[in-house]
Amino acid sequence: MGYKRADDVLPESILESLQKYVSGETIYVPKKNAGRKKWGSGTGVNEKLRLRNEQILEQHQKGITVKELAQKYYLTEKSIQRILKDMRAKPPMEP
Repeated sequence: MGYKRADDVLPESILESLQKYVSGETIYVPKKNAGRKKWGSGTGVNEKLRLRNEQILEQHQKGITVKELAQKYYLTEKSIQRILKDMRAKPPMEP
């Protein structure tokens, strides 16, 4: 990521407004949402987590306890509970 000097790229009025809040500091200006990819979309992590979470829900429905699932997947019981809640709230996606 390259840095640009604000006084080289911004109009004077915007520069003066920014200086009221962050004079002399480095700030990050994120891309607009339209140009951003979803987290994990480039690596396949989302798909792996979705499959794992579906397995957790299926196993819980078959009687495996939250504590057992937490140990099996190396997660906290609170994380397993959150996954179960989220998975029940939305229908599973097709592979």
